[in-house]
Amino acid sequence: MTSRPRPKQSRKLPEQRRAEILRTAARIGLEEGLERITLRRVADTLGVRPGLISHYFPVADHLLSEAFAFAATTERGSLLPSHEEDLPPVERLARFLVRLTDGDYRDLSRLWLNARHLSRFKDALREAVGAQESRTRAELVALVGKGVRAGEFTTDDEVRAALHILITVDGLGAYANDDAPQEGPDYGDAAIETAEARLGLAPGTLRARALPAGTAATG
Repeated sequence: MTSRPRPKQSRKLPEQRRAEILRTAARIGLEEGLERITLRRVADTLGVRPGLISHYFPVADHLLSEAFAFAATTERGSLLPSHEEDLPPVERLARFLVRLTDGDYRDLSRLWLNARHLSRFKDALREAVGAQESRTRAELVALVGKGVRAGEFTTDDEVRAALHILITVDGLGAYANDDAPQEGPDYGDAAIETAEARLGLAPGTLRARALPAGTAATG
């Protein structure tokens, strides 16, 4: 029995090939789980030999940790996009939280849940998780601080307020694998309500401010 020939690959610059490998591994991690990121799985997806992947990532756990970091960085960039930096802080925070809690980022929540579990056993992944947590926390603390200086938020401890919000977001992530809706109150609003309470905002402020200008709320 002869093996099926692999499609001929065009030669790419080393940095292009490495970036392609990371993008592919990150997509696998988001869509299927970090456990599915193996040299062979990435190679099969790209239509190359596993040896090519190991040339760039001799240690499989390093591919895993870098793929997680790539996915988390990319997703954070879409949650807090740079082109929205000039928006009022309350509006930027509103968009961030509504995006997170309305279901479009469930794969991201699953990725973080998955990563925190696996990081117990993988040192490189544990370091990557810690680094990504620090970056997200720093961005949110900066956003809260900007809102305080603009007179939009009220808090005497910007770091603590940001941590309370992130802890609630992480708590919601524990339910990311649940397909059936929970009975009782909508858990999705917990992070939004926490942010409003910690930052001196009236209930309903953040959902209203998350809407594009000129859009009326319904329901």
